[in-house]
Amino acid sequence: MPAPELSLSGMRALVCGSTQGIGRAIAFVFARAGAEVTLLARNPERLEQVRRELPTPEQQQHRILVVDMAQTEQLQRVLKEHLQQSGLAYHILVHNTGGPPPGRLSEAPLDAFEHAFRQHLWSAHVLMQALLPGMRQLGYGRIVNILSTSVRQPIEGLGVSNTVRAAMASWAKTLSVELAPMGITVNNILPGSIQTQRLESLWRYQAEQTGVPLESILEQTLQQIPMRRIGQPEEIAALALFLASPLAGYITGVSIPVDGGRTRCL
Repeated sequence: MPAPELSLSGMRALVCGSTQGIGRAIAFVFARAGAEVTLLARNPERLEQVRRELPTPEQQQHRILVVDMAQTEQLQRVLKEHLQQSGLAYHILVHNTGGPPPGRLSEAPLDAFEHAFRQHLWSAHVLMQALLPGMRQLGYGRIVNILSTSVRQPIEGLGVSNTVRAAMASWAKTLSVELAPMGITVNNILPGSIQTQRLESLWRYQAEQTGVPLESILEQTLQQIPMRRIGQPEEIAALALFLASPLAGYITGVSIPVDGGRTRCL
């Protein structure tokens, strides 16, 4: 048997939330590794811009899907139409979407939970069910979820986010056991402080709530990270590439922090 390679040549990947930050970085890494990438997000102009910028070293045909992941019925319809009209099957699904707004759990309204579960757990389930038949047909499947280190250690001030991320991790672990006999893997990446618009908005929220200057918030964050720096989206993308590749065929049901050592639990 030939040795597996860190390559996605000849594969198709659906990457969610791919117009910015971590999702965009993953789309670029996958394309450079040879995959045909379908970008999914809700802004058509930004989707088209990213699609035009994606590398095509093997003349891949990249695509876009315009949909709001929190709109469950719309997501189901768009996926069904896309799969029927294109006749495509996907080897890889990267589930990645924006985090819920910050706030104390005790003060969260019920509709905040409904929206968060639609955007995260419900969309992941819809995507999985839509793409799973194709993965079975291809004999290859990789599901990679971008979650948060709050799966291991809840983050203060992110009550709704902590709740839905934990639910996603349990969903993924359960699914990994069910799909393992088919050779389909399900894994989670847990980003820590990564240089994204989401992180910057959380810093601004924290500064507003505490009255502490933004520069001090940044310094406090760095002091909590053993590596004393903020991570980059490309560092998340590198792990996503490995987990999506044939090299990771015996890894499933795990949650891997990428956080510069910040998470203290084992």
